[in-house]
Amino acid sequence: MYKNVLQAIDGIEIYPLISFTIFFLFFMGLLVYVALMDKKYVQDMSAIACDDDNQDTTTLDRAKQ
Repeated sequence: MYKNVLQAIDGIEIYPLISFTIFFLFFMGLLVYVALMDKKYVQDMSAIACDDDNQDTTTLDRAKQ
């Protein structure tokens, strides 16, 4: 039933092409962004979770009260 309805709409065949193009360009752009990221920055950000020096001082102050 849906196949017949969609076939009756003029110009409907362009929408799957547009959506695929947006999908493809987004992920290709994301891949280029990740490939060109500064590796030092990524290492620094990944080390934040393990670093004890970067604790939130407001949380520590509340715990002391």
